[in-house]
Amino acid sequence: MNGTWREAPGCFRGEMCLSGAAVRLRERFRLLWEQHVYWTRLVIISIAAGAPDLEATTARLLRNASDMARPFGRCYGREAAVALAGLFRDHLTIAAALVTAAKAGDKAAAAQAERRWYANGEDIVRFLNHLNPFWRVDEMKAMWFEHLALTKAEAVARLAGEYARDIEVFDKVEKQALMMADIFAAGISCQFGL
Repeated sequence: MNGTWREAPGCFRGEMCLSGAAVRLRERFRLLWEQHVYWTRLVIISIAAGAPDLEATTARLLRNASDMARPFGRCYGREAAVALAGLFRDHLTIAAALVTAAKAGDKAAAAQAERRWYANGEDIVRFLNHLNPFWRVDEMKAMWFEHLALTKAEAVARLAGEYARDIEVFDKVEKQALMMADIFAAGISCQFGL
């Protein structure tokens, strides 16, 4: 992560600190990823429960796609932000389709949605690597696929009524999402010398 860390006034001798710009970027991505996993969780719960708030909750979740793309747009331009927003929106809508199919017991539709979900993950990884070589395809793919697997495990536990397991998995989802946020921020910080 060369370029992410800088000596800063007030640090203890030999200790490295993030620049102010790098901290702000990291905190922005952390907020976005927290919103991503929390609103995804709420949609999963609404689908599982057949709750009347599903439409409103889904609309709020889908807003996360544009919100998530905004910091990329500042660095890589409007076209990149629009493309990423579309990829993130697909990620979210495919996840909802997967959970809906699983709840309905439609194994064929769930399997098809899961294949599309992983293909979308690969598209996201390739696009991100195209923008920034610090986001290596192998590392990003492993990270993204872990996110998908954890989210699926969360949904499976919720649909099965295994609420303690659901919460346990969500704790992992949240921790992994914060790691993803840090990797996005670090990649931009490295590329732009923040």
